[in-house]
Amino acid sequence: MLIFVGLGLYDEKDVTLKGIEAIKNADVVYGEFYTSRLTGTHPEKLAQILDREITILPREEVEDGRKILADAEKRNVVLLVGGDPMVATTHVSLAIEARKRGIDVKIIHGQSIMSAVCGLTGLHSYKFGRSATIPFPYGDSVSLTPYEVIKMNKKVNAHTMLYLDIKEEPMRISAAVRILEKMEEKVEEGLLDDMVGVGIARAGSMNPSVKCDYVRNLKDYDFGPPMHVMVVLADKLHFMEAEALRILAEAPKEIEQMVE
Repeated sequence: MLIFVGLGLYDEKDVTLKGIEAIKNADVVYGEFYTSRLTGTHPEKLAQILDREITILPREEVEDGRKILADAEKRNVVLLVGGDPMVATTHVSLAIEARKRGIDVKIIHGQSIMSAVCGLTGLHSYKFGRSATIPFPYGDSVSLTPYEVIKMNKKVNAHTMLYLDIKEEPMRISAAVRILEKMEEKVEEGLLDDMVGVGIARAGSMNPSVKCDYVRNLKDYDFGPPMHVMVVLADKLHFMEAEALRILAEAPKEIEQMVE
């Protein structure tokens, strides 16, 4: 059996009772922390609280899946994942392959960054379009995919969720905005000039930071420690979204002009 356990968004207190039960009853517990991290804790503390040894798997072993699936054919295996397990396509692929092999698959959901962002900002979940990840530049090369996704979503008046790359250290909003500015320099379309966004830091913690402003201005705001995520707003907002952003995210007064 293969059981995916979502750990939630911030620290060791976010895992559900159902998740704790599955962890305690597992034959082996694996963890992966490259798709998301719990910045309010660390794997050693998590293992101590849960009273279980946790084997941290590198990215290649999770994406390859052979070790996990071979174990799950013979034993009860738990894979610990930050956030909600099925947000990352890697885990969806692993679940599909397990089912193909006749392995029983269970999913114990955790807090999702998507629902947390909607709760912290007041944005309507049904108004989000395709999401994208802003990757760290490779030398002087930057991926234009996030920019193209924002353009596509704006055409249908949809918000864009932008996840930020992790690597050795999680990317911060200030760096993400500077990367967007590099994209803008390459395409020379001026999309960034009037773009309004929301920066969110430490969703799931007791002291999240939420700020709405023109995207260029967000790089100058101190969001504090990671994890960070960004939303680029649709050109038109529901009146409740605009009010929520003004009250919950200190949006500039110009936000009222975006009400449809």
